[in-house]
Amino acid sequence: MTVTRSTSDLAARFQAAFGDAPDGVWQAPGRVNLIGEHTDYNEGFVLPFAIDRTARVAIRVRADSTLRLLSTYGDQGMTSADTSSLTTSTAKGWTKYPLGVIWALQQRGVAVPGLDLLLDSDVPLGAGLSSSHAIECAVIYALNELTGAQLEAEEMVLVTQQAENDFVGAPTGIMDQSASLRGATGHAVFLDCRDQSARLVPFETASAGLVLLVIDTKVSHSHADGGYASRRASCELGAEVLGVRALRDVEVADLEEASGLLDDLTFRRVRHVVTENERVLETVDLLGTSGPAAIGPLLDASHRSMRDDFEISCPELDLAVEVSRANGAIGARMTGGGFGGAAIALTPVGAEQQVRIAVEQAFSEAGFRKPDIFTVTPAAGAMRLS
Repeated sequence: MTVTRSTSDLAARFQAAFGDAPDGVWQAPGRVNLIGEHTDYNEGFVLPFAIDRTARVAIRVRADSTLRLLSTYGDQGMTSADTSSLTTSTAKGWTKYPLGVIWALQQRGVAVPGLDLLLDSDVPLGAGLSSSHAIECAVIYALNELTGAQLEAEEMVLVTQQAENDFVGAPTGIMDQSASLRGATGHAVFLDCRDQSARLVPFETASAGLVLLVIDTKVSHSHADGGYASRRASCELGAEVLGVRALRDVEVADLEEASGLLDDLTFRRVRHVVTENERVLETVDLLGTSGPAAIGPLLDASHRSMRDDFEISCPELDLAVEVSRANGAIGARMTGGGFGGAAIALTPVGAEQQVRIAVEQAFSEAGFRKPDIFTVTPAAGAMRLS
């Protein structure tokens, strides 16, 4: 991916491509989910944070209904569409994300004019860091201003969710958008996915002598495939059999009774969600009382649950977690929807290089692709840059 780092560079590339300066440049970050996987669409709790890698869009409003979209990476070239005839069949590759946002705004009665749009992003694709939602959030943040829609952050979250669910075809929840739109430097976002209430929780790794390593396994994944949908269907079945609105309403103490009512597969899916919700609450408590160094065992338990009960890990993710822990990380887990993507390893600063070297060596010996390993810090949410 060719990334244009400065705002002025992106504006210059926009002018070269479209013949005039953009009306502005907006950005929205990717996210890491610290803990709370597949709990969002079960109306549960999540604890993501916005990261210091972003998608940025330079946009100019047109006088007609034409949409022209271009990115700084890939070989797709410029894509053209019309605001009056948006359908899923007109969207190809990355363009389905901005076009989906435009479509979802139209469904809410917002008149969206024609646009020229140039996308630039340094959020790794397919790594479970929500590169697609970063694009959507940058676009909705820009269009909220350019159209005068005056949507609150909670409403922008729902617009991007509708774009994902009904236009892109991915049955995702609201976690990723909430982190991207509501994040703050040095904090994670403790989000209740039932009512969208959120509060910021301090998550300062540097002051605790820690770094959060992201290990991108290079195993691509897609939320629009059957694995994600089948997990969601299992959760919905579990809630129906247990007679609750959502698995959010099942307590850990209820699991023994649930085991007698559900088939083994559905029970294990339910157990993951129920125990993961509990782990999120415990993590929030520990961050408020003891700090980041205390949450390692909860990260480890989360990964075991995703590996064994929800079955969304893969050999590369398991290896990244195991080797990180064996070489000094205090806790590690896969992050994101699963079936590939990235793992995170909460690591003392002094052990960072050892973890990096050991993971790369282990991947090489296993015949896996070389992972991309980098640090992330909690960063600010979506904003206008110029």
